[in-house]
Amino acid sequence: MKTFDEILPALEESLREEAGNLAKIGKLIINRDLNGRIRLVVDEKIENDTDAQKAIDAVERSIAGRLESRFPGTGNVLYEFSPDTVLRGIPHFPLQGFPGVIIADRLLAESDWRSIAPPATGACRIVFFSIKGGVGRSTALAASAWALAEEGKRVMVLDLDLESPGLSGLLLPGAICPKYGITDWLVEDLIQNDGVIFSDMTAISDLSHNGEICIVPAHGKDAGEYIAKLGRAWMPKYKPGNSPEPWQNRLGRLLEKLENQWHPDVILIDSRAGIDEVSSACITSLGAETVLLFAIDSDQTWIGYDILFRHWLRNDAAQNIRGRLRMVGALIPEINQTEYLDGLCEHGWNIFTERLYDPIPPDNSEDDYCNYDKTDSDAPHYPWPVRWNRGFAAPRNMYAPLQQAAVKEQVDSVFGGLIKGIEGIIGQNG
Repeated sequence: MKTFDEILPALEESLREEAGNLAKIGKLIINRDLNGRIRLVVDEKIENDTDAQKAIDAVERSIAGRLESRFPGTGNVLYEFSPDTVLRGIPHFPLQGFPGVIIADRLLAESDWRSIAPPATGACRIVFFSIKGGVGRSTALAASAWALAEEGKRVMVLDLDLESPGLSGLLLPGAICPKYGITDWLVEDLIQNDGVIFSDMTAISDLSHNGEICIVPAHGKDAGEYIAKLGRAWMPKYKPGNSPEPWQNRLGRLLEKLENQWHPDVILIDSRAGIDEVSSACITSLGAETVLLFAIDSDQTWIGYDILFRHWLRNDAAQNIRGRLRMVGALIPEINQTEYLDGLCEHGWNIFTERLYDPIPPDNSEDDYCNYDKTDSDAPHYPWPVRWNRGFAAPRNMYAPLQQAAVKEQVDSVFGGLIKGIEGIIGQNG
């Protein structure tokens, strides 16, 4: 039997082999179900067309010969009045090299790394993301929020690392933590009870005196039955007579309500590390202006980002996301900083060039393509540095370091490259 990773190459072989017959079929949807089995979906108009029927039979035999039990012996071809209805609410992508052929993926999770929402029209939204945990992402977000607020900005901070919450603890003392959080809202919204808690799920940090930092935590002061709530937070919402509303759409609705109530200048979102449904929603569904990709120079980092970038490339999503990405060099060591940053920049440039940037034909101008020199400081791959510092290394909260007399100089020294970059994004957006 073919493995899951062998499905698409086998399909491509069959479709190339049957290119003449494929042209007689018209639009072809290849449905890949939860178990990785394949069905073909075509327009019911060809069911009584003798030539088209011979063509679909030939394609079916070719695929069956290659995929064996992943292409069951009966019910392989579904005839639909409107094949496009099969794609509604389902992640799907065109099969490269085969016009009119669409792969529809039936996934248990509702994450969709392929569909990239355009940037939101309101406050600038910036997502802090890392492929691996333990890179100082949340601490960097907290320091950035403080620095922006010290400049007079109204900063909204969302803790969407729901499976490993704690960002709010860096900026809020327990005494002023709100009663509820994002997970509570997602659960109550399922039964239209969200209005009961909405006014009590934000708190203002007392760390800033010039602007404001509004924190929306993952959970409230008393987490309650957090694990039980978390198991329900990602459910779609059902209303009589309406299609199910996916959880990421519900999350987007919450963010709009928060923004309309509080009118921030910038929204900083702490995403779950790794490639799961929460990360997918933060990066692709919430209208982020910029996604900050935190990285340390390690094989695990580059392997993880390569998996994600290859997915975007294969599914024709690279062009929609690459210009909104920015590498952040995390935990830059105290010694050999220049050499370390050079290596980080080179590895970042290599993976962007291979997966996301456009190859430039020798007879064309670079102006027509998305491509950058390795040392171009404006390029998505060029890392904004965050330096390792003992005082900011996994603090219990940010009060101790941020209340020191020389705190501004320390923040600038450690996070200055990141903060300056974020200020540039806000300036462009405003």
